[in-house]
Amino acid sequence: MNPNFPDGLLRVEQSGEREVTFTFDAPGNREMPVILGQLRVLPKHWWEGNDASGKKRDVGATTLEPPLGNGAYRIKEFVPGRSVVYERVKDYWAKDLNVNIGRDNFDGIRYEYFRDPTLALEAFKADHADWRIENSAKNWATAYDFPAVNDKRIILEDFLQRDRGIMRAFAFNTRRDKFKDARVRRAFNFAFDFEGMNRQFFFGQYKRVNSYFEGTELACSELPQGEELKILEGLRDNVPPEVFTTPYANPVAGTPENVRANLREGMRLLREAGYEVRDYKQVNIRTGEVLSVEILGLTSDPSGAERLILFYKPALVRLGIDVSVRSVDDVQYENRLRDFDFDIIIATWPQSLSPGNEQRDFWSSRAAATQGSRNYVGIKNPAVDALIDRVIFAKSRAELVAAARALDRVMLWNHYVVPQFADDRLRAVRWDRFGRPDPLPEYGGSAFPTVWWWDAKRAAKTGVLVADP
Repeated sequence: MNPNFPDGLLRVEQSGEREVTFTFDAPGNREMPVILGQLRVLPKHWWEGNDASGKKRDVGATTLEPPLGNGAYRIKEFVPGRSVVYERVKDYWAKDLNVNIGRDNFDGIRYEYFRDPTLALEAFKADHADWRIENSAKNWATAYDFPAVNDKRIILEDFLQRDRGIMRAFAFNTRRDKFKDARVRRAFNFAFDFEGMNRQFFFGQYKRVNSYFEGTELACSELPQGEELKILEGLRDNVPPEVFTTPYANPVAGTPENVRANLREGMRLLREAGYEVRDYKQVNIRTGEVLSVEILGLTSDPSGAERLILFYKPALVRLGIDVSVRSVDDVQYENRLRDFDFDIIIATWPQSLSPGNEQRDFWSSRAAATQGSRNYVGIKNPAVDALIDRVIFAKSRAELVAAARALDRVMLWNHYVVPQFADDRLRAVRWDRFGRPDPLPEYGGSAFPTVWWWDAKRAAKTGVLVADP
């Protein structure tokens, strides 16, 4: 197996003037040909040619020269790290294909980049941008009370995102001995007061993640039955018994009574796992080591994750866990993730409605030992490996759904993470200068700017004359 190829791919060879043949190691992986068919074909003559200065181009090197493409837009101009402007290609070869009718309606699109989210918001309010995605629940609730919003020149609208699921969580590095016991990991979940965090930080806008496929039909619920139960029965000896007896649910906090009850349960789990409290610290009875963890974050994280970690920390300390919080720069953070050099991180795994080969990179035993994989948790579980294959080699949608739910259930009951929160809405703010089809496409959120268009009459009413970009 070539280590540079994805699992299941043996070799790639040119088999004709305009033909490439991919050879797989086994039949049945229906998604892999589709993925490989999405690979972009690069114009060989351009990449083997010379740039404007006469220097020979190198396809393996970075460049600031806009490459030759074949899409509806081309790069017109850019300032690295600040902005990029695209212009519509008037003789675009595919503009009259039926799948493209009604798409790509702007003559030009400009993207502005800001390092500081506060500056980005102020720039939008000052009409230096037409459209903005609002990722802050606090801003959505409090930052849009100004004249242009009140008189409807600026529109706030959220869009349902049907095309994805997500798991966002505090993720343990189970390669480290202190996290190998699932009871220890579960105790961390009992210390997490999501409801209190949601109320204090997010104005109640989020909901707790209860699935690795949160927000999709692939999420498990109730007890397994039908095809899902049949799949799990074949793995009964290798999965937690709760998989068959108890629907998964996160602990519920939000009140002083619930918080205390959850902390008591966390203490009980730690005792079962071989810890006892000495001088207010959880100590491993066998080794004498204090249960100490470092939660790693990013200094440049615009989401404000550090404040969430600091909200979580006191509850862990009340359990007797020694907690330190460390924020590092982007380069150090990526290097530590690549080398799996961390205790706990905040990780996010997005999911499509058709999961497949990427599950190996997320959760497989092979990925656990592969530097740079997204199996941050270090999962090495034969039941999980078997379920990943059931997902990948499913022969029908019904089988795929059942296999994904089984995988979800087994992962949840192994307590690999402390699930955080999610929202199935895309929050968008725009100056009222655009038209759109009604209804919008069912999948893809707002579908902006793809199927929207400039509306000159609306633009005139905003009070600012802005030309069609």
